[in-house]
Amino acid sequence: MNRRVGYARISMGEHHLDLQRDALQQAGCSLIYEEVTIGKNTVRPELERCFKALRPGDTFVVWRFDRLGRSLHDLVQLVSELERRGVHFESLVEKIETGSASGRLQFHVFAALAEFERGLIRERTQAGLAAARARARGRRGGRKPKLDAQQVQEIKALLRDPDVKVAEVARRYGVSRTTLYKHVGVITPFQ
Repeated sequence: MNRRVGYARISMGEHHLDLQRDALQQAGCSLIYEEVTIGKNTVRPELERCFKALRPGDTFVVWRFDRLGRSLHDLVQLVSELERRGVHFESLVEKIETGSASGRLQFHVFAALAEFERGLIRERTQAGLAAARARARGRRGGRKPKLDAQQVQEIKALLRDPDVKVAEVARRYGVSRTTLYKHVGVITPFQ
């Protein structure tokens, strides 16, 4: 008999699995694997156990795509592996299932469009960076300096006095001593 096997996953910090569990039970899943992951941890032991338990003809069900794949590439790889093993895939929220020819077509069109969008974003990002470099014309990117040229001159003048402490000047300008040394260098009374 073909089974409907569910997989529910939350990341650490999300509240609970209840919503996913309820949806998977309502979708007829007789067995549900549940997992809590930390960050971008790629090790998902419950998913591995679930995949080992799946047999040809079974349907692997998730609440949403993002509960299975961390990226589109990851998702397509996992679904392709399921198809290769004769296991159908179903996502409840997106209403996509690969148990039929039209469902497989829908999934692959969705995946292709998402990949196309990712490519466009990559191209736009590269074009934007190239345009920014062209506009910069020799200027450096990155953070704005904490001290402007006028402040650096003032600090140099203050620090020529041996009675003025570097920590006092740093506090006055709202920067660390390290920042002062970076902008002003080693101060000697003869500079």
